Amino acid sequence: MAKLISTNPAKGYEVIADVETSSESEIKQKVALAQNAKLQWKETSITKRIEIIKEVLSEFEKHSEEISLLVTKEVGKPISEGRGEVSDAFGKINYFLKNVEKSLADEITFEDNSSIHRITYEPMGVTAVITPWNYPFGMAIWGIIPNLLVGNTVVFKTSEECPLMGKLIEEIIASKNLPEGVFSTIHGAGDVGETLARSNIDLIWFTGSSHVGKLLYKIAAEKFIKVIFELGGSNPGIVFEDANIPEIVPHLLSERFDNCGQSCDALKRLIVHESIFSKLVDALKKEVENKIIGDPQNPKTQIGSLVAKRQVDLLDAQVQDAISKGAKAITGGSKPKDLSGAYYLPTLLTNITKDMRVWKEEGFAPALPIISFKTEEEAITLANDTVYGLGAKVFSSNMDRAKRVASRIQAGTVEINGVSRWTSCNNPFGGYKISGMGREHGIMGFRELCQVKVITMNK
Repeated sequence: MAKLISTNPAKGYEVIADVETSSESEIKQKVALAQNAKLQWKETSITKRIEIIKEVLSEFEKHSEEISLLVTKEVGKPISEGRGEVSDAFGKINYFLKNVEKSLADEITFEDNSSIHRITYEPMGVTAVITPWNYPFGMAIWGIIPNLLVGNTVVFKTSEECPLMGKLIEEIIASKNLPEGVFSTIHGAGDVGETLARSNIDLIWFTGSSHVGKLLYKIAAEKFIKVIFELGGSNPGIVFEDANIPEIVPHLLSERFDNCGQSCDALKRLIVHESIFSKLVDALKKEVENKIIGDPQNPKTQIGSLVAKRQVDLLDAQVQDAISKGAKAITGGSKPKDLSGAYYLPTLLTNITKDMRVWKEEGFAPALPIISFKTEEEAITLANDTVYGLGAKVFSSNMDRAKRVASRIQAGTVEINGVSRWTSCNNPFGGYKISGMGREHGIMGFRELCQVKVITMNK
């Protein structure tokens, strides 16, 4: 049987272990079990479902350090960030547990002396949850837990880059003895995900690239089923001349270089007023060059490796394309010579033109193109000059201007002066344009996973 080989991208791609790839017959069997279980799980009270997921959370918490270390080994993320990912995921589970019941409570839309009209929220059925490698535990939690809580059964597949994480999640959830078919895991690359999507499922919940999202959307259209997609991003950050540079530099660095730049919702393009351009670039350069790059299992490391050699090669191709067209690498722009694995120096690029790949394509790595602007209108035009629309940032002490600009940026979330939308899971998350469809989190996120039914009756 074919196997997925898990390697450590920060240790010269040394082999960690392997996982058997799921066969077509195994996928069909697990989907069939999920279909058989969906009525029982739907009719299990929400109170009982919450009770079961609380037990799952407790078991996850017992394995917290094991999960964190596996994130670091399979993805190359610094251990401090791996622990942060796991802790954040636990916080999300607690939010889901506390808010699902009230989010799905029946709503009375009309009532008179003789009748009552009510909205109810019912589970969709079987959900294919397909998640990426950049937050292998966090993204799995985002997809699996809300679906189980609202009453959907789940067949889960994580990325082929982190098969051991998929296996560990499977083992931990299985230890809590959910009814057969309510949750199962399959393993494999894109072909396995496609087989799952073409199976007898009722909903696709997918986080990943826009390219794969389009392919899954076509499959869903043929089957006429719903999708919830959170896809790629090329988030702009607009910095006006009245922004406080010392305050925003740490925020900009975190938003671009955390997780080695491998986040859909990361800052991808920096758009700076010409009057402070040089000053901000110099401040960023100074801090970037002080970053500690190296073994992600070392607690002192701030920037680890990328997930795979192909990501390094893609980034280098994008950077070299920019340089060949006149861009200047203020710092970085190459692979470090003293590290073996999927490493790339954190990179700042100026002299950016809109024909460069670093501007047109999603940057999923530690490189930041920086461009200047003169007028507010020009800044907005540059921000919207992308097929993506996941998030954006605006920095200005003039709140009227900041709010005006935020209203004109085509993105699902706009953060002003570093106030993060991630502070609260109450906020719905998703994008404009090819950054996705549907929303996760908050009341809206729960309801996206449900059928909306109206029941009218006499009193």
